Amino acid sequence: MNIIYLHGFQSNAFSIKGQQLKNYCGQHSTYTIHLPDLNMPPQQVIDNISNLIEQLDDVVLVGSSLGGFYATQLVAKYGVPAVLINPAMRPWQLFRKLFGVEQIPYKVNEYWTLDNAQLDHLEQIAVPFVQDADKILVLLQQGDEVLDYREAEQYYSAAMHTSMIMIEMHGNHAMENFADKIPMLLEFLSYSLK
Repeated sequence: MNIIYLHGFQSNAFSIKGQQLKNYCGQHSTYTIHLPDLNMPPQQVIDNISNLIEQLDDVVLVGSSLGGFYATQLVAKYGVPAVLINPAMRPWQLFRKLFGVEQIPYKVNEYWTLDNAQLDHLEQIAVPFVQDADKILVLLQQGDEVLDYREAEQYYSAAMHTSMIMIEMHGNHAMENFADKIPMLLEFLSYSLK
């Protein structure tokens, strides 16, 4: 099974959750972990991950925050299974709220500046309802200080398009107990590939 981990905004390929997943899966020869750097414009991210999905067999996704948003769009495109960790629902609104008009364009790093055209693009590519919902496991924590978990709960549990959702009290956006969930999410992804 090829697991592509999609990190969140302002994170990187060496994120804590990505490394936890890599370390756990390193003990099992049945898993190969891919940790791409997503610090680039959204269209480039979608293109790069699409190319990776098309090159590999038995692909599954694990996406955190903005990576969860990307994973949702890629599930709709390819029908691959995914686990989402506190996924961002409307990142274009979130970034405009966080940075405000005066800070956009927002320099993320020396190679990428987030601008309004990219935020508009995120809004345009967002699928209106979850597709292949039965192939998605959503992990939410009520204590998420960045995102309102209820938005994801509502989106992924819409009538006729229901994903498996696990909501924990407390917690935070980083989901610090993620390592404890790795065996469960691997079981879900393995089952969903069948």
